[in-house]
Amino acid sequence: MQHFHRTNLTSEDVLALADEYFPTLGLTAAPPAARSRTFSGALGTVTISARPEGGHYVFIEAVTDQAGESRLDRNVKRFFVRVHRTADPAHKLAAAY
Repeated sequence: MQHFHRTNLTSEDVLALADEYFPTLGLTAAPPAARSRTFSGALGTVTISARPEGGHYVFIEAVTDQAGESRLDRNVKRFFVRVHRTADPAHKLAAAY
């Protein structure tokens, strides 16, 4: 599956967060590339890329080798929440109903 997120953090900050987060899930990192990281393990494989987009945003794309709503995909969404909280620590997440 593919997941997308935009943030005002730098690409380096996003990839540093990925380097901290995904090894805690038991995933091992492949040799790093300039603006992407690949992690693989028992849950599957995820590739995170963070590239500058027009203006001051960074576009984060996460691609997993899993189909549907897997455990790895849920953890990618949790990673995006971590990115969001890092970018805006005062923001309160609330249900939208």
